[in-house]
Amino acid sequence: MTKNILVIGGTRFFGKLLVQRLLLAGHRVTIATRGYAPDPFGERITRVRVDRRNESAMRAAFGNARFDIVYDQMCYSPLDAAISVRVFGGRVGRYVMASTIDIYRELAPPGRPFAERDLNVHAQPIDVGYPWHDPARAVESYVCGKIQAEAYLYRDGSLPTVTVRLAHVLGGPDDFTGRLAHYVDLVRLRAALPYSNVQAEVSFMQAKEAANFLMWAGEQSFTGPVNAAADGPLSAFALHARVAKALDEDAFPRQAAQVAAPGVLSPFDFPSALVLDTARAKSLGYRFGHTNDWIDVVIRQHDLAYV
Repeated sequence: MTKNILVIGGTRFFGKLLVQRLLLAGHRVTIATRGYAPDPFGERITRVRVDRRNESAMRAAFGNARFDIVYDQMCYSPLDAAISVRVFGGRVGRYVMASTIDIYRELAPPGRPFAERDLNVHAQPIDVGYPWHDPARAVESYVCGKIQAEAYLYRDGSLPTVTVRLAHVLGGPDDFTGRLAHYVDLVRLRAALPYSNVQAEVSFMQAKEAANFLMWAGEQSFTGPVNAAADGPLSAFALHARVAKALDEDAFPRQAAQVAAPGVLSPFDFPSALVLDTARAKSLGYRFGHTNDWIDVVIRQHDLAYV
């Protein structure tokens, strides 16, 4: 059945892939962005240029609209969540927020993969006085912002909400984060890798699967948080070795450095494991792929960009 769907974001990385899948499924798609990034969708979509963080602008754009599904790729704080509640409350069938594995980062390691229940979002403080929209604080506030956005949505309860806690997403040249490219650069430059814990595995997923999972989550009826990750986590050390193998480089010596200073360790290097338990998603019928199925291809795509 054709649905009327709004994607807030949707012009970059897996958000763009999500829009492509929704169009292929025959849905009517509107994307809401600030209009800075071009998109390839032509006349197949409706575009609304709006600042997602401006409530008046959001009300003017969507105050009378009804959507079967809203995918919110740009909800980064409780202020953003509050805007969603006030703009979309009572007029959407399903609200799917893209959240992150990083919300578990500051929790005490449970000695097993993190399950959704390990973060009690209802007990999290909400600080609406913090300057969440200050661009200078975007990096430092990212994790707390996502946690408090989830907390606001669930505590309010007026939107039929799913928060998809995505593993670290890896993609090809469209991956603007530069995180996998960092490892490709290290290998090609034959530089040493500082690392903290060889055993500290991290969950990943391919950009294509992130888009697939978000689309699937929008089609279901469950609510609440849900983890999403490929099977087969890797530590930063193992990822570096995998990059070297995929690019036919020797496993040259790596220096071990127990580093505490921020900014020294490579992306995805944490003192302890950050692995997602995906049992809930699997019990609801989703089947994840394995990192072995795609990671070498993605690594080589980054290498081509490097060359």
